Amino acid sequence: MFDKISSRDATAGSDRALFDYARRGLVHQALGRFVDMYRCHGGRIGAAVLSCVLNVCGSVPDRALGEQLHGLCVSCGHDRGDVSVGTSLVDMYMKFRSVEDGRKAFEGMPERNVVTWTSLLTGYMQAGAHSDVTALFFRMRSEGVWPNSFTFASVLSVLARQGTADLGRRLHAQSVKFGCRSTVFVCNSLINMYAKCGLIEEAKAVFCGMETRDLVSWNTLMAGLLLNRRELEALQLFLDSRSSIAKLTQSTYSTVIKLCAHLKQLGLARQLHTSVLKHGFHSDGHVMTALMDAYSKCGEFDNALNIFMLMPGSQNVVSWTAMINGCIQNGDMPLAAALFSRMREDGVAPNEFTYSTMLTASVASLAPQIHAQVIKTNYQCSPIVGTALLHYYSKLCNTEQTLSIFEMIDQKDDAICVSSTLICMYARKGSIDSAQSVFERQTDRDLVSWNSMISGYAQHGYSQKALDIFRQMEAEGIEMDGVTFLAVIMGCTHTGLVEEGRQYFDSMTRDYGISPTMEHYACMVDLYSRAGKLDETMSLIRGMPFPASPMVWRKLLGACRVHKNVELGKLAAEKLLSFEPLDSATYVLLSNIYSAAGKWKEKDEVRKLMDTKKVKKETGCSWIQIKNKVHSFIASDKSHPLSEQIYAKLKAITSRLKKEGYCPDTSFVLHEMAEEQKEAMLAMHSERLALAFGLITTPPGTPLQIVKNLRVCGDCHTVMKMVSAIEDRKIIMRDCSRFHHFSSGICSCGDFW
Repeated sequence: MFDKISSRDATAGSDRALFDYARRGLVHQALGRFVDMYRCHGGRIGAAVLSCVLNVCGSVPDRALGEQLHGLCVSCGHDRGDVSVGTSLVDMYMKFRSVEDGRKAFEGMPERNVVTWTSLLTGYMQAGAHSDVTALFFRMRSEGVWPNSFTFASVLSVLARQGTADLGRRLHAQSVKFGCRSTVFVCNSLINMYAKCGLIEEAKAVFCGMETRDLVSWNTLMAGLLLNRRELEALQLFLDSRSSIAKLTQSTYSTVIKLCAHLKQLGLARQLHTSVLKHGFHSDGHVMTALMDAYSKCGEFDNALNIFMLMPGSQNVVSWTAMINGCIQNGDMPLAAALFSRMREDGVAPNEFTYSTMLTASVASLAPQIHAQVIKTNYQCSPIVGTALLHYYSKLCNTEQTLSIFEMIDQKDDAICVSSTLICMYARKGSIDSAQSVFERQTDRDLVSWNSMISGYAQHGYSQKALDIFRQMEAEGIEMDGVTFLAVIMGCTHTGLVEEGRQYFDSMTRDYGISPTMEHYACMVDLYSRAGKLDETMSLIRGMPFPASPMVWRKLLGACRVHKNVELGKLAAEKLLSFEPLDSATYVLLSNIYSAAGKWKEKDEVRKLMDTKKVKKETGCSWIQIKNKVHSFIASDKSHPLSEQIYAKLKAITSRLKKEGYCPDTSFVLHEMAEEQKEAMLAMHSERLALAFGLITTPPGTPLQIVKNLRVCGDCHTVMKMVSAIEDRKIIMRDCSRFHHFSSGICSCGDFW
């Protein structure tokens, strides 16, 4: 703008020194020269001078001076009579973050040009009013003003933040139409927009179509590839760029070092560290924070800590948060907590990412304190912090607190992560219908939403619904991952769909190129062994590309208990005990296998071995929540204040069930004793005590939810089904492996668990 000022303007009412100072960024000298001119010439200030000084004022920024200059523009008549002055007024107020005053100045202009519109759009963009930016852009077009390269760059930046791909494509087409497509910084904005919208192939196409590229072009595509988890492509792009980029900048170093962190490329990180020191970028906070994070993720935690300690001048909230996160990743929670406290002592205020990092670590002793600080600093409305709080309280099954946090979160309908977390929470607490309701209300869904819904249905025994969601993903072209297939196979496992599970396992590798992990193999072992296909199970274990983990042998051992296979059960137990010699569950399961087979001598030997090794059997316990209070029960428990009423209700239930045809299955009592004693033991299992308590303390028809730490026995499962019918109650029970929904005499698991 300054270069266009003619010498006639300068001699008519201005001083060439003013424009020279402004051009060189000497703000205070420029303002001083203007004051001298005003005293000299009074009201005879030209439009070019006013436009110049308004721009200078916006860069200070000095709101009081700006308002005085606005008054001078009005008195001189330049605010409405000259487009350049009006545009400078708009730009000045936008730099003050005074969007309303900038808009008033804009609306008061009788004539506007593309520079005026672009100043307004940029101001709204910087203020975070993204929806206003797109609306103003289309208004500008409707008024016949042609956008320029700067206009496109501003609007594309907004669309990148919003992730609005469809509108981005329309702007891409218009940039071609108006001849701005060949401008390097417009192309860079297009690359950024496509990458942040997840359309990385379109971003690559723009990059490849550029006749000229600058360093920003390379950096933007590298960052985009990194964002879209295309780390190897990003690394190759960096190697290709070395012939085109003469010298790396701080931004390039920062991006490539982040790439090293993702790929665990310790050697390259060290080379880049040397280059950083050589080129004098060791004082750049962004570069050193990236290096610190890379060393931490590559297992060089001491190096990361050394870098952090040597950058006291540039330690900011980002570097503190990265260091805290590194401590958590390396399992050093005491140091993470100490750094979190030290950070605040040093006057660095935590931001939403710091709070989220600490909360996600799930440290029970610290979380309530951190939550209190979140409220104090007014971060509880942040979707990022809110999501971390939702995760924490949903793990505690604190539904009331979880829902309270959810209601506080800003833009929760637009924050996919928030609603995805809510789906997980509802599914985990047994409210699968509520999870489905949240899922159906989502206008946009991420992979976590889809996976959570499939997993939720699978855990609750609704395998057909889980498979329906999977097919919907296929129809909509949603990219799946290993978690998706793990959830689908789990759904098949819980309902005995062996052939379907086998097909999904094969399809995962054949059609989607996803390599099975130990979790996938464990799920397949569970699928085969639950169905009694123990020979196929052993063939699968022998054919695994890696040694079977304890999880695999535990699945097999549990199935051997159900199918009474003593030899395989003994093998699985031996394998498990080689990994975990003090695991009580293994001894108990093996003991039960021997008991079920009538091998009392072998059972006694297992029990003696437990005594020798001082291994204690885990006590079976059940919980039920009534009126926000949790009540716990163990087998034959008589410590509850209402024990007399509980046992009376149990006696009445058992009597009524027998009239309905119930016959206790005493095979689940693995002790040598009389049948009457076995029946009495069954009747006093912890889940039945919790059930009876729920029935006597809630109005008829109220749903009951029970949690048990061990697998529910077959006889108690039968009782729960029958009680749901005769009492007309919905009973939701969660044991150590899944949810059971009992209603009208039927369980969602189809008696397969």
